[in-house]
Amino acid sequence: MKQVRIERNRYFDSVFLMRISAQLEALPDTNQAIVAMATPVNVGSMKSAGFRLPEGIPTPNDLMIAVDAATQTGLDTALARLDEMLAGSASVDRDSPKPTSLAEASDANPDANVVLISVPGRYAAREARRALERGLHVMLFSDNVSVENEIALKDKAVGRGLLMMGPDCGTAILNGAPLGFANAVRRGRIGLVGASGTGIQEISTRVHALGGGISQAIGTGGRDLSEAVDGRMTRFAIDALAEEPETDVIVVVSKAPGRAVAPKVLERLEAAGKPGVVCFVGWHPAEERVSFAGEAIQRARTLAEAAERACVAGGIDVRAGDDAAPSEEEAVANGRRIVGLFCGGTLCQEAWSLMRSAGIAVSSNVAFDPVHKVAAGTSVAGHVLWDLGDDAFTVGKPHPMIEPALRDAHVAAAGEDVPVAVVLVDCVIGYGAHADPAASLAQAIAEARRAARAAGRTPPVVIGSVIGTERDPQNANRQRATLQAAGMQVAASNAQAVRWAIRAVKGGAGE
Repeated sequence: MKQVRIERNRYFDSVFLMRISAQLEALPDTNQAIVAMATPVNVGSMKSAGFRLPEGIPTPNDLMIAVDAATQTGLDTALARLDEMLAGSASVDRDSPKPTSLAEASDANPDANVVLISVPGRYAAREARRALERGLHVMLFSDNVSVENEIALKDKAVGRGLLMMGPDCGTAILNGAPLGFANAVRRGRIGLVGASGTGIQEISTRVHALGGGISQAIGTGGRDLSEAVDGRMTRFAIDALAEEPETDVIVVVSKAPGRAVAPKVLERLEAAGKPGVVCFVGWHPAEERVSFAGEAIQRARTLAEAAERACVAGGIDVRAGDDAAPSEEEAVANGRRIVGLFCGGTLCQEAWSLMRSAGIAVSSNVAFDPVHKVAAGTSVAGHVLWDLGDDAFTVGKPHPMIEPALRDAHVAAAGEDVPVAVVLVDCVIGYGAHADPAASLAQAIAEARRAARAAGRTPPVVIGSVIGTERDPQNANRQRATLQAAGMQVAASNAQAVRWAIRAVKGGAGE
């Protein structure tokens, strides 16, 4: 039974609505639930899902609610639960200010100097511009902002001495406060500048695990190091950390930068006068004919190595050992095929780069090489790595860091896939992430094992890592224990997990 409801001019944050959709779909009699703002993309997704919208075209300011339940009782239960959750989002202190605009919010909080903006892309640039004109640093979570607007906003911010983090910036840590998808890490003297959210998360949590701490983690948005944007905010953030007394070491992390952008970033980092570490995931400077000038700047080939090098540069005693492998009995898999299922795009990119460097031909939707780049839904016979957080997988659905059901379904299905030797995964926790992703992943691993054994086959080896700390709401130690109990080989870092997977497949092939 299907029901669609449109509530005019009722706006909620998209992340909040994704969580609600996931919770409704978890109800016993609910087949599908979509709760989203009526953007053109979301309207199209609802129609594709078979829901008929009422007369009149909804606007992006309208809330769309669509529920498909097995019974009328199930439908009524889902809608009642929905109303409770929507009402709960507004059940804050009734005497506190309830601003309806940036100006009202700023006036009600005169001491605030950072604004986090998460509105539909068509309005995001306007709100960011207003915030900058008020002298506020901006974290722009919204995407679908044009490159032209991004450049204009960053130029305005730099001219005013302000941070313009984004668009599509999902992670930052400012003065110890985690913003977006960030982790609870100790304060310290290592500063991060990142055009990669999960890159910042992996490095900051590894620094924490190695005994170091983070002074600031400044996100820039994924396009900042593109040829068009030219590293505007990355270079500005490097300058800001160079002047900050609390920062001794500066780390820059990004996916592969534009050919002309990399030298500018390296020059700015060298001019900072502090030890620096650069991790351009998947980037090969020899191919780009770019050298690392200056002894103070080090290149890290993996995110874990970047964390280790930063700690060493900061005077922290670090014991190397990221390449340590599990026992030979645990490592050897029963076949040759690796399937990677990632929530973090940069983690998937790192895995692709490491496998490529090991001489393994691997396809992925994040591959730089057009020969090995594949689109979502493509059937691949050989090794393949999927970034399941890509837009092609998340249209009308929560990001897998918020709701890992999509990834878990693929893990469970791997038990029925005869050639699969290794399933490679990540488990990203922290603020904004799923409350207990290890529990659902452990259940998927159990299903994969049951399916393989029922068919008389040895189950695939599941290898991965937990990106987080013991201070996170989900507790990284508890997440690791759950996954180890389910039979997963839990590495200390994403890079280590990838190397284990490579060795498992080569060992299984007798190489």
